[in-house]
Amino acid sequence: MYLIILGLALGLVMGAFLQFNIPPEYTRYTAVAIIGLLDSIFGAVRASVEKKYNTTVFLTGLTFNMIFAVIITFFGDKLNLDLYLAVSIAFMIRILANIGSIKSATVSMIQKKISNNPLKD
Repeated sequence: MYLIILGLALGLVMGAFLQFNIPPEYTRYTAVAIIGLLDSIFGAVRASVEKKYNTTVFLTGLTFNMIFAVIITFFGDKLNLDLYLAVSIAFMIRILANIGSIKSATVSMIQKKISNNPLKD
C-alpha cells in the first residue's frame, strides 16, 4: 500500500514539473483513464482500511478500469456519442461510495479506540 502512495506522490511531482502536452483529440481518453485510476486507488484504500487489500486484485482492477473506460470512450467517439460522460459519472459514483466507506470505517475505528480507552471518564 505504501508503494502505491509513493508512486502516486512521485507521479504528481513529475506531472507538476515536467512539460508534457496531450493533443486535444486524446483529452477525453486521458480524463477517463485518470478517473479509472482514481477509482482503483480509492478502492485499494477502502480495501486496506477494511483489511481486505490484495495487490493482484488492485492491479487487475486498475488495468481493467482504464482499458474498459478507454474502449467505451473510443466506441462513443466512433458513434458520435459522448459516452465518456457516462463512464466519468459511473466512476465518480464509485469513488464517492469508496470515500464514504473509508470515512465510515475510519470513524468506527476511532470510536472503538476511544471507547476502549481506560482513562475515559
